[in-house]
Amino acid sequence: MGDAALHEISLFEVRQKIYPRAVHGRFAAWRWALVLATQLVFYGGPWLTWNGRQALLFDIVQRKFHLFGLVFWPQDVIYLAVLLIISALSLFLFTAVAGRLWCGYACPQTVYTEIFLWIERVVEGDRNARMRLDREKISAQKVFRKSAKHGAWIALSLWTGFTFVGYFTPIRELVAELRALSLGPWESFWVLFYGFATYGNAGWMREQVCKYMCPYARFQSAMFDQDTLIITYDAARGEPRGKKAQGDCVDCGICVQACPTGIDIRNGLQYECIGCAACIDGCDQVMDKVGRPRGLIRYSKGRVLRPRVLVYALILCAIGIAAAVSLYLRVPLMVDVMRDRAAISREVEGGLIENVYRLQIMNTAEQARAFDINVSGLPGIVVWGENITGVPAASARMIPVRVRADAATAAGRHPIEFTVRALGVAGVEVREETVFIVR
Repeated sequence: MGDAALHEISLFEVRQKIYPRAVHGRFAAWRWALVLATQLVFYGGPWLTWNGRQALLFDIVQRKFHLFGLVFWPQDVIYLAVLLIISALSLFLFTAVAGRLWCGYACPQTVYTEIFLWIERVVEGDRNARMRLDREKISAQKVFRKSAKHGAWIALSLWTGFTFVGYFTPIRELVAELRALSLGPWESFWVLFYGFATYGNAGWMREQVCKYMCPYARFQSAMFDQDTLIITYDAARGEPRGKKAQGDCVDCGICVQACPTGIDIRNGLQYECIGCAACIDGCDQVMDKVGRPRGLIRYSKGRVLRPRVLVYALILCAIGIAAAVSLYLRVPLMVDVMRDRAAISREVEGGLIENVYRLQIMNTAEQARAFDINVSGLPGIVVWGENITGVPAASARMIPVRVRADAATAAGRHPIEFTVRALGVAGVEVREETVFIVR
């Protein structure tokens, strides 16, 4: 093989910076409505209060998750599993019906990229102005504009990281620590880490996250079918394209300029398409100007009610109803029984056999409560000593409990049952089984 036949093939594509064009229309309005709604929830969530405490707080140190009036403990991990299942099924359902609806309107990467692009447009100007600015040589004006843009990006990113940490450490405590310049090392790390991730992903990487890092783009096709709502170009109406051609497409390129991932939707559906509909708004603007009907680029239409969608919807409804019923019937009390290994079984005064246990009583209610502890399972078995204890609201308490039974009880392991009941509150009762050992 001669040298002329040899050539180097690069496996890596050099990134061409994308300058998304600002477009206006109904879908752009929907995107901004979702931006405002999601950020209102995210930035406002940690500041909500409930019964004198933070309403949304995932207290990892205390191993308690506060969700308004509900308190979840590590023993409630089943609800986390249910939440993940519901999230996955919802993603499957919405994708089967409406394609990449999540990616185009509510994904944090899309939302923050939209915010960062808005800041960029305010500081540096529209698409053409930004392109000219990047081509210019270094000047005082260029340094000022770039510094102002990145300063605003960094400030927003740090506030985003601070808010994120505020879901795990009470945000009012964080504010006090920040004012006193005494923020803890872990809090500082996560504020900076999350802020850096926001700054890097939304400010620099942008479409690269969607194209190369997010796995959803790769497996979305498995959830699409011929009835899935996707963005399509009407080739029969648009071709041949060009200003003097017979098709409606004037080949202005605005659909490509508006696309945040830089694809040409006229080439058909591509995995890079996030379904944001910016190309639809851009094309509709051009169609209005040239006096032709809208919809050259549009969402496709298909059947909503079809077997796949119905199966996803039925499963999702069944799991959602079961989870809601479980939460409604959930007893705000949990008990763990552990044997005291230092004193397994011993004979005490009166010819009785004593076993010692440690009961962890978790009061998941928002009110302090007193609990009565009883035991059953053997003739004459009793809790020796005080059997009523108080536990503060949304707290846990470890209680040593001595249980005594007649020494005439046969040697071996005997099943017994603890009953912990809230005083003055009907239905708040937990039974836990364990064994009583006689040697």
